[in-house]
This record gives sequence, structure tokens and C-alpha cells, in this order.
Amino acid sequence: MTYEIANKLETIAWEKVEPIWQKKIQGAIAIQTPPSCLSFPKNQESLSEIIKFASEKRFSVLPCGSGSKLRWGGLVKDARLVVSTQHLDRIIEHAVGDLTVTVEAGVKLADLQKLLSQSHQFLPLDPAYPESATIGGIVATADSGSWRQRYGGVRDMVLGLSFVRADGQIAKAGGRVVKNVAGYDLMKLFTGSYGTLGIISQVTFRLYPIPEASQTIVLTGETNAIAAATQTLLMSGLAPTAAQMLSGSLVNRLEIGKEIGLAIRFQSIVESVKEQIGQVESVARQLGLKTSSYCDRDETNLWQKLQQITRVPSSENAVTCKIAVRPNAASKILEQCDRITNNQGAIAINISSGLGQLHCQHGEINQIQKMRSLCQEHQGFLTILEAPISVKKQLDQWGYTGNALEMMRQIKQKFDPNNIFSPGCFVGEI
Repeated sequence: MTYEIANKLETIAWEKVEPIWQKKIQGAIAIQTPPSCLSFPKNQESLSEIIKFASEKRFSVLPCGSGSKLRWGGLVKDARLVVSTQHLDRIIEHAVGDLTVTVEAGVKLADLQKLLSQSHQFLPLDPAYPESATIGGIVATADSGSWRQRYGGVRDMVLGLSFVRADGQIAKAGGRVVKNVAGYDLMKLFTGSYGTLGIISQVTFRLYPIPEASQTIVLTGETNAIAAATQTLLMSGLAPTAAQMLSGSLVNRLEIGKEIGLAIRFQSIVESVKEQIGQVESVARQLGLKTSSYCDRDETNLWQKLQQITRVPSSENAVTCKIAVRPNAASKILEQCDRITNNQGAIAINISSGLGQLHCQHGEINQIQKMRSLCQEHQGFLTILEAPISVKKQLDQWGYTGNALEMMRQIKQKFDPNNIFSPGCFVGEI
């Protein structure tokens, strides 16, 4: 098999794969038997041919980009062939006047942001591993980040995409304009599908102008006061681009204080940012909360450090999770998280959506189970993203309790009837 595929396209036999790639892949599969090959197609046509070949031979495929999120989600039951899109890295079209851009799946977000900044535009995504994360991986995992407060999630920014089907055919959905209504909304379906329906090859996004000014204010103090400040913010006319409640352990690691916090970022014209910061400071004084203000490089460092702490494993035994709760229960979740994890867990929750990230330094099974139960008690969920294989084999990574599992299976059957894409990775071991 190795020889046959290698003769087809840009493919490396497993024994010649770099150790760093081997480690990433082994952390994503359920069995010890490694894949036979790792393939790096250089264009959409090569990717199509590889998948067509795999389909004919019934080889299971593990899709990825740079591999930064290969360990997210469930363990793949079998992976005969790993296909990376990181060499599909062309900028297809940047329509500056239309505020849209079309790129191949292997383009790194960091490189795209540099290009867009030359036109004073940006893509408001703040994913984990921002320097290495590729566009395809970001869309496949629906990894948006702190800007969700103002701009929405990944699915809200995708205008169109191309993907390679299970039979190797290239399909397209959506378009390259903001007002596009043609066809089924496959963009939302593929966002967060974890590579189980097909391999994303190109994506078109809506863009936004880079704000003139930016400043962040962090409020810290007693839990009820932070909850009151959050409600005041939500009911006001203020328009933050990011707003997250922070657990006491996270605030402590950010070296801001020891009680729970509320980080609020305003990005607009100078006068607007100044006025909104002033209003938040007034609320903080009324509630007896401490404030810390950040701008320029200090602000950038703050959000980068917050992301690093909550979304990147600090050790081989660490566990990172995506959580969701009712927004009005966020302060209770933060407080109880510190108790459950003995102040070893860091958690940040978006004040509007209730979505958040949880990082546990040691990742004990009972702690994760208690946190999952706590989230479910508040009409939420806890999904394990990265964790040691031993933890993933003992816990259901998704913890799904909804009623759409049968529909998900039917969709999987329609798109991938032979179950070649990431088998076992998704909810219900789809």
C-alpha cells in the first residue's frame, strides 16, 4: 500500500515521517498501529486524486492542516492515511473593496492577518495556536476565540467553501459575496465537523476594518459584584469586541489579582473607546471593584497570555476543554471551578454566549467529570479537546446529551457512506 500511494502523489511512508508529526498523529488515534503514510498535496487537484484513490481502496483518512489541533475531539479508530493540507497555502483572491478574501485551507492565519493588515483589514478570529493554525483547521474545529463577543463565531464569517468529497470529487458551496443565498448552507455544516464529512480545500471569509483604537479594562473583586457588573454591561449600550469572565485562578496566573475577574475589550475610534472605558470605570467604582487598564503592547500581551493559559496544554498530563453554560450562571461556574480543581484549573467564559475554555493542569478524571456535571446542571456541556490518551479512553470526549445524534449519523452516511473520514472522531463515535 505504501508504495502504491507514494507513486501516486506527494506522500511519505510512515517510517520516514518526521518525529514531531509522528507524535501529533499518535496522540489522535485510538490504536497503537500507526498510519501507513502521510500525504502533503500541493494543490486542490492533487488532494482530490489522493482522496479518490483512498476511496477506491477503502483506506480511512485522517485530515489535518499543520497538525496543531490533531488531538482535539475523539480518538480516531483507524487511520491508514493522514492527509495534511498545509501546502495548499495560496491566497486566491483578496477583494479589498468588498471586504472578502478567498484562501486555500493550508494558509496560516498569522500569515493571512499580515497580508490583510496591509489593506487595514483583518479576520476577527483568535484561535488556539495562532501562529501555526491553518484556515482549514480553524473552520473544521470552529475555533473562533475572544472576538466572538462582537463578530460572532467562525460560521458567521464563512461566505463560501470548497471541499473534497469522499469520492474524491471537488464540491463548492456559497460564494464570494456577503449577500449570497445560493444552494444549501454547507458552510455552517462543515464548520465544526472535525474533518468527518470531507476535506476543506478553500474558504471565503467576510473581513472587517482594523479598528482605530483598542483598550482593555479588567475588573476584579467579589463574585456577586462581578456578576452585577456583567449584567450592567449586557444591559447597556456598550459594544465591547471581547468580554470574558475569568476564574480566580486564571486572574492570579495573569498576575492581576486573586478574585474572579471580568476582562472587557473596546475597539473603535479613539473617542468611543475612551468614553466606554470611562463608563465601565464608573460601574466598577459603584460596585467596589478594582480595575486594571491595558493598551498597545500590554493589551496584546494580556490577551495572548490569557489564550495561552486557557487553551494550550501546560504539560503532557494537562486537559483542555470547551465548555458552555447559561451566561447568567457563569460567575457560579467560575467560583465552583476553583474549588473542584483546587485552584489548578483556569477558566474563561464569554458573557453573551456562555461559551468558554477550561484548562486543568493535571487533568484528573474525577475533576473533569465534576466539571461536566456542573456545566450540564446549567444547561451546558463540556467537550474535551486535548487530553492524554489514557483520559480520552476513560471519558466520552463529547459528553453529548442532545437528541440530534441520529440526524448526525444520517448526514455522515450521506457525505461519507464508507466512513473513510476520521472514523470515531466526532460525537457518538461518528
